[in-house]
Amino acid sequence: MKQAPKWKMAIIVWMAIYPLITFIFLVFGKEILLIPPPFRTLPLTLVVVPTMVFVLIPFLTKLFNKWLFK
Repeated sequence: MKQAPKWKMAIIVWMAIYPLITFIFLVFGKEILLIPPPFRTLPLTLVVVPTMVFVLIPFLTKLFNKWLFK
């Protein structure tokens, strides 16, 4: 199976992670900032990583399939 170039996958990951983290901070920003940093990243990564792996990366890979493997 052909793999997409790493630079293109980096763009896809950025396209997924930036809006997701921005959304989380817009919705929960004040509450998140009250938590000490080590404990702040735990719930953030528990939401971001599975959402990226199971939802956003597969969706964006399908959406940009022609460009990725061109």
